[in-house]
Amino acid sequence: MADILKKATGQAALDPSVVAQYASLALPTDKVLAEYVWADAVGNTRSKTRTLPTDRTKAVEDLPKWNFDGSSTDQAPGDDSEVILRPVRIFRDPFRPRSDGVDNILVMCDTYTPAGEPLPTNSRAVAEAQFSGKEDEEPWFGLELEFTLFNLDEKTPLGWPKGGMPSRPQGPYYCSVGPENNFGRHITESLYRACLYAGINISGTNGEVMPGQQEYQVGPCVGIDAGDQLMMSRYILQRVCEDFQVYCTLHPKPITEGEWNGAGMHTNVSTKKMREEGGLEEIKQAIYKLGAKHDEHIAIYGEGNELRLTGAYETADIDTFCYGVANRGASVRIGRDTEAEGKGYFEDRRPSSNADPYLVCGKIFDTITGPEAPVIEAMDKAEA
Repeated sequence: MADILKKATGQAALDPSVVAQYASLALPTDKVLAEYVWADAVGNTRSKTRTLPTDRTKAVEDLPKWNFDGSSTDQAPGDDSEVILRPVRIFRDPFRPRSDGVDNILVMCDTYTPAGEPLPTNSRAVAEAQFSGKEDEEPWFGLELEFTLFNLDEKTPLGWPKGGMPSRPQGPYYCSVGPENNFGRHITESLYRACLYAGINISGTNGEVMPGQQEYQVGPCVGIDAGDQLMMSRYILQRVCEDFQVYCTLHPKPITEGEWNGAGMHTNVSTKKMREEGGLEEIKQAIYKLGAKHDEHIAIYGEGNELRLTGAYETADIDTFCYGVANRGASVRIGRDTEAEGKGYFEDRRPSSNADPYLVCGKIFDTITGPEAPVIEAMDKAEA
């Protein structure tokens, strides 16, 4: 007799042949499963499924709005709990593939009251207003999301002894190979393929500095689409970890004891003028503007970021703004190639891994297209 499933089942406790029996059932070609995805009150993704006619899933404007119980996600009171989901972006669903020429879909949504007002937690609406009317700037964003994988006890990172620390300090784990160095490769590989299948512009992955920490990159994406793609990639990441029965956290400093790196969402930025001749001066002007509004940016760059931005472990101090060329100890970094070519992009290294990509991209764009700011001297390499 089969054992009763434990609280932490693990995929191995489920019979794959039973799962496959249902997954292999053919679906009607005139029906599509649409998974509506949204961000809740704290920025985590939620989702639910509905059946739609195939001919209503070709364009996002053809998709119907939907609703959910906002009192269960801390986005509405219990006596007026209906929240409206507005579809904004369609992706292919990598968790429900089909072989009949029809795609099931993931639908990125933002959230509104029944009266049509954006919820206070609808950060996409904020970013949409910041990008609106400035399409000629052609802003590109590339987001590097670091994340940390734990066992289901939510205390022990992958590759760590239970209740203890790794026997070696950080160093051999970054971009590593080998069972003693890389923990979670199967998850990032699965995420990579799932994102490509979905239509997300995932551009790479690598093992990170702390054991159990991984990274993937999304971009370049234009404008608000960076937020849509990054947010959906986070949903896919959590679904992949669900399948592997591994806990994933975006906390910027999940391990505070010992000498370990935190986790960020480094944000690479380039406007049309930055990519043209003379673009390096445009980049410097943008950096001066970011420096002038440093505190405003830090305020929306993620919860717990003060634990990460200490001036150590490839970060600048949270209270200080600085920039430099090829300097990973700066708030903002200009790449060596950008300096040599005189054009390109810059990297804002301050956002934490749990930062809201809509707020981050929208705020950066709003700042760098705003008023001029005083010159800031570049950080000398010796100061790093």
